[in-house]
Amino acid sequence: MSNHYYNAADLSKFGNIGDFKKDLSDKFFSWYGEVFNEGALTAREKSLIALAVAHSVQCPYCIDAYSTDAYEKGYSEAQMMEAVHVAAAIRGGASLVHGVQMMNKVKEISM
Repeated sequence: MSNHYYNAADLSKFGNIGDFKKDLSDKFFSWYGEVFNEGALTAREKSLIALAVAHSVQCPYCIDAYSTDAYEKGYSEAQMMEAVHVAAAIRGGASLVHGVQMMNKVKEISM
């Protein structure tokens, strides 16, 4: 038994989420597959976006999967790290811009 929540081996079990509710997992995987098909963005571009988003939502399984996928699709380590920094900047900025809400509230209660 693992002594932490994240178990890298569980990533390969992702397809098993349908064991308890197949109809919904089938719909999810159908949609997920369509999302990553070529479209206005290439599958390669989508992989780098997914890598950045994986870091933003802090999903270790997604980070593993899309680190591998982006690297295999030809992204360099520098490009991948830059995408992670973009995600971090957006996440940090989102936290900071909500500081305006705090400032508004403090101004309201201090009057």
